[in-house]
Amino acid sequence: MTKADLVNNLGTIAKSGTKEFLEKLQDTQDISPIGQFGVGFYSAYLVASTVDVYSKNNNDTQYVWSSNAGGTFTVDPTTDYPMERGTTIVLHMKEDQVDYLEENRIKEIVKKHSNFIPYPIKLQVEKERTVETEPEKAEKEDESRVEEVKDEEEKKTEKKKEKYLDFDILNPNKPIWMRRPEDVTNEEYASFYKSLTNDWEDHLAVKHFSMEGQLEFKSVLFVPKRAPFDLFEGKKKRRNIKLYVKRVYIMDDCEELVPEWLHFVTGVVDSEDLPLNISREALQQTKVLKVIRKHVIKKSLELFNDLSENKENYKTFYQNFHKNIKLGIHEDSENRQALSMLLRFTSSKSGEEMCSLKEYVDRMPAGQKNIYYVTGESQNVVENSPFGEQLKKKGFEVLYLVDPIDEYAIQQIKEFEGKKLVSITKEGFELEETDEEKAERLKIENEYTGLCAFIKEILKDEVEKVEVSRRLDKWPCVIVTSQYGWSANMERIMKAQALRDSTISSYMRGKKILEINPTNKLVQGIKQRYDENKESKSLKDIIELFYETGLHVSGFVPKDPAKYAQSVFSMISLGLNPEGLEDIGGVNIASEQNVSNARMEEVE
Repeated sequence: MTKADLVNNLGTIAKSGTKEFLEKLQDTQDISPIGQFGVGFYSAYLVASTVDVYSKNNNDTQYVWSSNAGGTFTVDPTTDYPMERGTTIVLHMKEDQVDYLEENRIKEIVKKHSNFIPYPIKLQVEKERTVETEPEKAEKEDESRVEEVKDEEEKKTEKKKEKYLDFDILNPNKPIWMRRPEDVTNEEYASFYKSLTNDWEDHLAVKHFSMEGQLEFKSVLFVPKRAPFDLFEGKKKRRNIKLYVKRVYIMDDCEELVPEWLHFVTGVVDSEDLPLNISREALQQTKVLKVIRKHVIKKSLELFNDLSENKENYKTFYQNFHKNIKLGIHEDSENRQALSMLLRFTSSKSGEEMCSLKEYVDRMPAGQKNIYYVTGESQNVVENSPFGEQLKKKGFEVLYLVDPIDEYAIQQIKEFEGKKLVSITKEGFELEETDEEKAERLKIENEYTGLCAFIKEILKDEVEKVEVSRRLDKWPCVIVTSQYGWSANMERIMKAQALRDSTISSYMRGKKILEINPTNKLVQGIKQRYDENKESKSLKDIIELFYETGLHVSGFVPKDPAKYAQSVFSMISLGLNPEGLEDIGGVNIASEQNVSNARMEEVE
């Protein structure tokens, strides 16, 4: 720079070249931020008390601009740091900022902020090398003896270590996202991924793409092979996708770039349209970032769909990131349909393998109109659930949802390819039936109307209603919940929340409906006892035990576990000692010396 350049570009703190640079940037897209003096120059005073700028222009003599940021500066001719052309900056470091002179600290900063700029950044470092030297010659004691030494004798040498100064290039990595995808090898992608994430494993999949037109940006996205242990740690800052502008690093925790459910994807987004000096507040308002976000989500979904074509790779992906997909279904209404294609569940027909909703629909038998699913605590619980008895008997497939987040995600998917998703643990469950089957069902329901009303009278507010079941085959009863309330599994999940609001539970808890199976012998026995003597005290006890056992089977917890346990121990006691009741299992049960046959029959 000339003397005039030093005064104009560095002499005004408020200006410092930035405004003029941005005005030029609006006029042309070819201006590189590198070499544009003044852009961010005054940040040097964060670590330096005084800054000297030595500069030499071909059309002027060499000058030094010096200032301590106190409002004044000097520009004087100088012969220090002689150069033919160029600029040298000397920072006089503050006492509490000398750690920025450490070699590792400088390398760390350059790697983070300027690792991919197209100009080499060199750091002069002290190195050590081994050299060979001749040993010092001892005094000659006998010249005649020296003369007799043969000429062909090899001279001995000594190895010594010496220190020297050399330049290291701190930004050797080239931005692979600027190259065409077909020109980048898998090894180059793997090397770049490891340098970007510090992961010791290769990536599982990669998506390399660019967008051109009104908006221009390039990106490389990676899917890791395994999920980090703190994937859903709420307080952890997400540093997975790094935002660059014209290869200059901007930030690595841009929350506006991807939604929360997609934060496991790592990579780089390099925009040509965002300004270099953009602030976090301005970033939240810019429309450019919103468009970039939309395309990043779209390309991520394409990447996941490509993964699904390889069964083993997708199995690895789904085992690690299935919760993210389900979280996306819960939160991202715009991409919900595309995300539902990525879901996988075990089912009554899939065995140990998992199937997609698409595969479920493709193998639906004729006459099945809905997609049926059951939620539960574990695979074993849902497999043995009584709710799906009639469905399995008819050959209908039932999806097993055992992940706690399934309860949240599945409520957002009302239908898939025109098929309604139906929970078999809630009311409103209907099966296709012939006219003969319907007539027979209505006849049985009419026969059990009295017993259903009697059971409702005994249980009172414990249940909303009692009705004949259409979903049971062998089990005597189940407890289902209202259509829009919590299921038994959801109620269990919400009770486990440490910071739950108990007021929400009061009106979100589903109303219970007791369904009885008229083909079950136990139910038939209760009806017979009801027809013979509905005023029997034992009948009331049997119905209460019957209901509380149904709660257990359906995934609920009895209201009074101690009372329920006492009833069960009574049954065990009678089975072990029919002649009299004793203390069994630590429960004090009143003993009777003479138990009549009638009483025994009632208890049985």
